[in-house]
Amino acid sequence: MHRKFEILSKETGYAGFFRLEKYRLRHTLFAGGWSGEIERELFGRGKCVAVVLYDPVRDEVVLIEQFRIGAIGCPERAWLMEIVAGAVEDGETAEDVAYREAEEEAGCAIEELIEVMRFYTSPGGYAEMITLFCGRIDSRQVGGIHGLDHEDEDILVRPVSFAEAWRLLESGAIESAIPILALQWLALNRDRLRLQWNR
Repeated sequence: MHRKFEILSKETGYAGFFRLEKYRLRHTLFAGGWSGEIERELFGRGKCVAVVLYDPVRDEVVLIEQFRIGAIGCPERAWLMEIVAGAVEDGETAEDVAYREAEEEAGCAIEELIEVMRFYTSPGGYAEMITLFCGRIDSRQVGGIHGLDHEDEDILVRPVSFAEAWRLLESGAIESAIPILALQWLALNRDRLRLQWNR
């Protein structure tokens, strides 16, 4: 079966920090033939990066906490626990962003970086592709309040034991999908990483 789609029209409704586009399109069907004309809105930001900062010696993970407009519907929980993340800017690689965002958001230097996976966050209507990394760090001097003033960032940074991070995940205190996925990956690969990075 040949999978194809055809864009009939595309218009931009808004272009700012995010972008909203409206598409008219059709695509081939699994049973054969073509779909009817479909209208979809696509909300986009482009390529982004997230990095779970991990100290294999102290078995600690760096969590950050900040206000998130997406959680404003639950005012008492509008400050979310997350991991370092940011958008890929012109001329940058995903790796560049991981190192830059670790410094900007957590005041933390990555000593070694491995790519974990790439995934779409919500492809039903959101065009954001995340490259997830794990970065080896020394968490002894990590903590405090960080972020860029010109981006209105106010980020609380704290290293916690992996056991504590996992307890926060299991209790539902971590409600953002990216750190949930990252911590689940770390749980599966932590022993291997500690052997590899503690040599």
